[in-house]
Amino acid sequence: MPLEQFVPFIPEIFLAIASFVLLVGGIGLGRRGMRPLALGAVGSLVVTGILVWLFGRPAGEPEVILGGMLAIDTFAVFFKLLVLASAILTIMLATGFLERFRYGGGEFFALILTATLGMFVMASGVNLVSLYVGLELMALSSYVLVGYCKLEVKSNEGAVKYFVLGAMSSGILLYGISLVYGSLGTLDLMEIKTALVAAPQDNLVLMLGIVLMAFGMLFKVAAVPFHVWSPDAYEGAPTPVTAFISVAPKAAAFAMFLRIFAGAFSPEIDHWRSVIWLAAAMTMIFGNIAALSQDNVKRMLAYSSIAHAGYALMGVVAGTAYGTWSVLMYMLVYTFMNIGAFGLVVLLETRGYAGETVKDWAGLSKKAPAAAAGMLILLLALAGIPPTGGFMSKLYVFAAAINAGYIWLAVIGVLMSAVSLYYYFRIVVQMYLVEGEEAESGAELVRDRWAEGVVLVSVLVVMAIGVYPAPFVGWAQGGLNALGLM
Repeated sequence: MPLEQFVPFIPEIFLAIASFVLLVGGIGLGRRGMRPLALGAVGSLVVTGILVWLFGRPAGEPEVILGGMLAIDTFAVFFKLLVLASAILTIMLATGFLERFRYGGGEFFALILTATLGMFVMASGVNLVSLYVGLELMALSSYVLVGYCKLEVKSNEGAVKYFVLGAMSSGILLYGISLVYGSLGTLDLMEIKTALVAAPQDNLVLMLGIVLMAFGMLFKVAAVPFHVWSPDAYEGAPTPVTAFISVAPKAAAFAMFLRIFAGAFSPEIDHWRSVIWLAAAMTMIFGNIAALSQDNVKRMLAYSSIAHAGYALMGVVAGTAYGTWSVLMYMLVYTFMNIGAFGLVVLLETRGYAGETVKDWAGLSKKAPAAAAGMLILLLALAGIPPTGGFMSKLYVFAAAINAGYIWLAVIGVLMSAVSLYYYFRIVVQMYLVEGEEAESGAELVRDRWAEGVVLVSVLVVMAIGVYPAPFVGWAQGGLNALGLM
């Protein structure tokens, strides 16, 4: 293979080396090296972003490298930069958290980088083998991160459930891949699409393979009925890990979802669209209804995350260029508003698992008005209230569904968004309307400059997208060439 084939792969190579260095550095420095290791991890991710911009962008048309396994295109660049931003914000959240709870940082930061490497492959993969390898690299790192607090029973329980169900879903996905390969004789996404266009398939084995792959991918985005791992994993994981797995793996999974279904399987859309339609509707309904009764904030946000997967799936159901870039926009906004919300949960964790119940937020507007205002903005964004980015992202996916003729799906989305206002505003009520002794019993805000910076950046990005979305929309639309939608 020519050496120039590896040049666009330099960001991934650098990320793998940086992960190994952090792992070894963590062993040598122990807890004393937390801040230097964190700075090294953030610096490595920033350098990776620069390398993606220098080497990972196509000079003209999308380029396929490494024997047809990976593509260098604007679609991949969008998701790679989004994942890098998620990883950087997660490390900033985790540094003070790990210091307070006396856990080492070297292995943690190395696992974040390894998971990011897997997500890079998921974003660039144009062969079902490379996509699966990237998915498993991301998943295995995530399983360990969820169980990182080894002395916490909830952390161990969440990791075991996540691992067992994740392994099952990977088996289902792999079996679906094998059926597709047996029917078409290829694993290359472009060759699959060409074969389906040339001779539309009514092969039941192929249809079963496509449906099984859809089931596997629905698990990875935590869609109903494949969502059962997420509430326990989100609640049990260290809060910075919860923030990370709620956004970065989900964004990478949607990148893979779009590569496969909006790209390779698009000629057979009439056969698989009803499955995704049903999953989107069930996910929005169940996620929002289940969140209503939750008193644990992390568990509430877990069900909220399930509901948001349903909103994003509306763009996949639409099956149009509009629908596809609306998913990209949704993932962009969701990443920042969810990480920001979990960032404030981290700032309230001053004793054990304080800050996780709704009552822990009592009287926050008096104790820390800036933090309360930030949480209010992020909750408004999660609910889809203007002028936040959350409103714009929902507007795009709803419009995509309506333009494609799926009006009832959009109606369900609007109604469930109204339902979500109730459980989001339970926190707002505690922050602003609870006074007296009850307010005094609420958790105190810890001073953590890095975590405060994460919240500030999240709020600013969410508001910027809400007020002036045009540049971000143009960036998202630029990735459609790679899927043959422009």
